Formats: sequence, structure tokens, C-alpha cells
Amino acid sequence: MKKIKYIIQSTLLLGVVSLTSCKKDFVNPNAPTTDQVFSSARGLVGVNIGNQRTFSLGGASVVYGVVTTNAFTTNEVILMNQGNTAEFQFSRGGTSVDATNTVLANIWTNSNKVIYDANSVIAAADGLTDKGYASGLIAHASILKAMAIGSMSMLWEKVPASIGKNVQFVDRSVGYANAIATIDNALTKINATPISASYISDAVAGMDFVNTLHALKARYLLFSGKYPEALAAANLVDLTKKSTFNYDAVNTNPIFTVATATNNVYQTIDSTLGLTAALAPSAGDGRIAFYTSINTTVAPRFRINGFYNATTTGIPVYLPSEMTLIKAEAFTRAGNLSSALTELNKVVTKTAAADPFKVGANLAASTVATSDDLLTEIYKNRCIELYMSGLKLEDMRRFGRANTERKRNFFPYPFKERDGNSNTPADPTF
Repeated sequence: MKKIKYIIQSTLLLGVVSLTSCKKDFVNPNAPTTDQVFSSARGLVGVNIGNQRTFSLGGASVVYGVVTTNAFTTNEVILMNQGNTAEFQFSRGGTSVDATNTVLANIWTNSNKVIYDANSVIAAADGLTDKGYASGLIAHASILKAMAIGSMSMLWEKVPASIGKNVQFVDRSVGYANAIATIDNALTKINATPISASYISDAVAGMDFVNTLHALKARYLLFSGKYPEALAAANLVDLTKKSTFNYDAVNTNPIFTVATATNNVYQTIDSTLGLTAALAPSAGDGRIAFYTSINTTVAPRFRINGFYNATTTGIPVYLPSEMTLIKAEAFTRAGNLSSALTELNKVVTKTAAADPFKVGANLAASTVATSDDLLTEIYKNRCIELYMSGLKLEDMRRFGRANTERKRNFFPYPFKERDGNSNTPADPTF
């Protein structure tokens, strides 16, 4: 364990150095070189573990940033303290969100770092003789890379075409295509040689690699408007399995640590979960009590609960019910309304006891019959079932919700990118 921690620290430092310029080289004779780290299986798993920490751990992580940005922009949460400048910008929305926003800068910088390090792992793993271990390395790195690309593609109109200086930008749809291609490459490696038990033992616990790859592929195909392909990918996910970013007493859940526990940054809005009156969950919806708690003595009354209710609560990489709702949407858009309603009602009637994560609406089955009504119900249930998952802003755009229901469509590019890259696109107006 000490060796793994040492490798993680070294590889995190190497990743930072690789993304910045410096006039002098400082050599630590006691630290492994880049070649040493990337030429051994143990070094590579250390890079993956460090990369997952960058993505999911702490208030500067991509996980914190994406959840927070989405939650404010789509009215899922309320601000508790205007002194939190970045979150205050989000709470006001519009032009108040500018290129100085530190949460957006952290998402941008750390997503690019994750992509860079994942690329290095994927390339190096191909040269290992143990192909089962290599499959695990590639699967793990590819999940983090795909989610980093996907996170940027959800928030910005255009994303970098590569990692480096003065890079060109591509439309975010190309970003999704690149994330899917990364996943497909990993699945090809796994199909040739399954992930070895030794990699699963060496890697951090919590993540189901194969199911996560299929689930992320389904998500990004759906966001790309490729509904038959999204349906096919969702059908490959085992809905009884869980995949999570795990935390402990030292490496804590970032939303709980920054927001829930302090009551000084943001809290959930109320039992509407940020939906309009026409779409708000009914009083009997079991998901309200899952995602919110009540404080009767200290304001605000409604508090964050769910996957951000304790130091050690794991955050799902995806929810199995997300796959069910993907199937419902894909069937609806293909005109198969009967199958769509069947899938939708699997979520609407599901009890907490029947769900791997204990998320259950436990409502009577829906009887909507038209395509438009089905899409509205699917959107509503995505918003409730996937509350504070970081996916709602993309859903609002996809389902054509009015701009008045959100505070922005896309975000300005951080000054850190614009100041160093003349190819940075113009900022969106909203």
C-alpha cells in the first residue's frame, strides 16, 4: 500500500509538470522517472488511481464542479453564502458567470489533466505482456477519459481537439464521439482478453468497469441523438450491479464535505427538486425523501441528502435506472410507445427495496399515451431520478425546455485557456 501511495504522489506530480511549461528542470533522485512509472504495470495502476482522485476527490474535482455547476444552473439548489464567489455567479446566472469562475476553471484544467494521463496509460498498457492486466488498465483509464471529455462537452459549446499548446477546438458533438470511440477501444481490448482479477484487486474498489463502459456509451450516444445505438448499449448493462466513486474518512465525499456538512455553500431547493409546478414530483414520491432531508430547527428546512449525506457515501458513476430511462426515451423517439411506457413504468413504480441504490418512487403506473406526453414524463423522471447527478442541463437542452427554466445554456471559457490559446472560441451569450 505504501508503494502504491508513493507512485500516486509521483504520478500526480508528473501529470502537473507535463501540462505546464518551465524554464528549469528539477530532478528528485529518489522519485521514479516518467519512463519508470509508465513502463511498469504497478506504475500504471498508480497513475489510474491518482487520475481517479483528480476526477472525483475534493472541491476542485470534476465531480464537484459538474454537479455544482448543473445544480445551480438548473435550479436544483440554492446559495447559502454570497462569499462563495464561483457559486454566487452560478446562482445569479447569465452574464454574472464569467471567465474568472474558479469552479469552471477546475473542471477545465482537471478534465484536461485526466485526459492527458489516461492517454498515457492507454498507450503504455498496450505494450504490457499481461493482456488481462492491460485490459483493466485501459478500461479504467478509458472510463475516466470518457467522463472528462463528456463533462466538458456538457458544459461548453466547443472542446479542445487534443491536449497541448494552442490546440484547435471542435464542436461538443465531436467530443461525445471521441468519448464513445475511447469506450469502444476499451471494450475491444476487454473482448479480446477479459480484465484480470489481479487488476481489479490492485485498483480502487467500487467501480464495475465493464458495466460502466456500456452505461457511459449509452449516455453519450443518447446525448448524440443516436437512439437505436443508445438502446443497444443500455441493454448490455447489468441493472443489478453498482458502480461508484468510493470515499472514506480521509478521502471524503466532495459534495458532503463542501456543501452538505457546512451549510455554508449551497443546499437543495425544496421538495420540487427544482422542477416547475407542472412537473414537480407528487407528495408521495419516495425520491423526495431519498434526495432531501428536513431540518426543523436551522434554516434552510430542506437539506441535501441522497448520495451526498455523509463523509463516506459513494457517488454513483451512473444509476441503473438511468439505463431504463434511456431505453424508454429511445423507444419513444422510435415510435414504439408501448415498449417506452413499459420501461418508464419500471422507474415510476420501482420501490426503494428493488433498486441497487435504494432510489424508488413507489408510485402508480403512468398511463400517458402520446409521444409528447411520454417524452415529458421521461424528462420529469430523469430530473427526479437523477437529481444532482450533473446531467440535467444537457437534458433541458435536449428536451427543448424553455431558457427561462435555467440560468445558462453554455459557459464561458476560462481565462487560463483563453490567455494561452489564441484558438479559444468566443464565449456564448447565454
